Amino acid sequence: MTDIAATARTPYAAAIYLAFIQFLFVTCWTLYVIYLPALLESAGLPRRYAPWILILDQITFMVMDVVMGVAADRAARTLGRVGPLIIALTAASCIAFLLIPHLGGASSAVLLALILAWTITSSALRAPPWVLLDRYAATPSVPWLSALMLTGLAVGGAVAPYLGITMKNVDPRLPFAVSSLVLLAATAGLIWVERDLARRGMKPASAATPRAGLNPGSWLFVAGCLLLALGFQVHFSLNSARQYLQFSRPDALQYLMPVFWIGFNVAMFPGAALAKRYGTLPVVAGAALAGAGGTIASVHAGSLDALIAAQLIAGGAWGCVMMASFTAALEFGRAGREGLVLGLLFAALAGATLARIGAVIAELGRSPAVTPALDWAPFVLWLAAGLLFATLALRAGRSS
Repeated sequence: MTDIAATARTPYAAAIYLAFIQFLFVTCWTLYVIYLPALLESAGLPRRYAPWILILDQITFMVMDVVMGVAADRAARTLGRVGPLIIALTAASCIAFLLIPHLGGASSAVLLALILAWTITSSALRAPPWVLLDRYAATPSVPWLSALMLTGLAVGGAVAPYLGITMKNVDPRLPFAVSSLVLLAATAGLIWVERDLARRGMKPASAATPRAGLNPGSWLFVAGCLLLALGFQVHFSLNSARQYLQFSRPDALQYLMPVFWIGFNVAMFPGAALAKRYGTLPVVAGAALAGAGGTIASVHAGSLDALIAAQLIAGGAWGCVMMASFTAALEFGRAGREGLVLGLLFAALAGATLARIGAVIAELGRSPAVTPALDWAPFVLWLAAGLLFATLALRAGRSS
């Protein structure tokens, strides 16, 4: 009986471990964004190039997420292990990340090549870990495991404002070295994680020969996720700070912006219970519609308390959307195409980030003529996505 209980707990322990790795990955990315302008200056490039470098990063992610997803599928089928692929590429990523702040006297071409190498290899920490965990997890437990793994991303997003304040005057060589070495050490443990999952007698779920094409609904699913991601980027990155500043001072933003991520983390686990009972697509649809309400309530909030409540709702909705979307991606990709669909999902998220950076470069958030459209954009995008996912849910219900 004890062995059975230990076997059941193993995927959850692995999910917590992978959540820690996701947290470290987000922390590395935050440090990179904080120091990028100064690093470019040290290599003889103007600071104004930083947003364009970040756009190049997102384009690279969009391509490499799909490539890494396919590679994870292939590794699972041919090698029987996904962990070695992740570790090898993460080692290259960490070495590149470690070297970036040491190139103060190097040419701009060398710095850009190293940044590109880091971006390409760090894609191994996006889709492949989800493929690894899904191979050994019972299907009903996947929503809970997704919620656990996303906790790492949420906590990383919540601490980002504090890192931005505390790290501005710190020599970048120290945080780059510490974060990259800790990430490498943590990722190396994936060998033992995967071996332990296999030793517990859990049969890999992705070993089957993949079908010739994707599930017909996969492309609609990815399109819906892109709409949701665009709505999230506009609401959180372009609108939230401006909304808070109507009721608070700028120095309070570091305490108010994480409210969204608190809602994200709190709502994910009840959302996982709903996804287990009713399915992932209805949860995405319901959460998208609730999030649309939260975003428009943020626009019309008449006090700071009302705005915080609306941000909690929007954050909770985004948490449920993310948890259920990652679970649904695994379902759309089963069997043998999980990495591909996850890669497409991550590519959609990167595409939305790219659009947000482009909006920042164009200073759309500062234009009085564009502000009303930005206020309504998250509501419209999430409402459209909610209706799309409701259609997918009804279609899936009829086909089953």
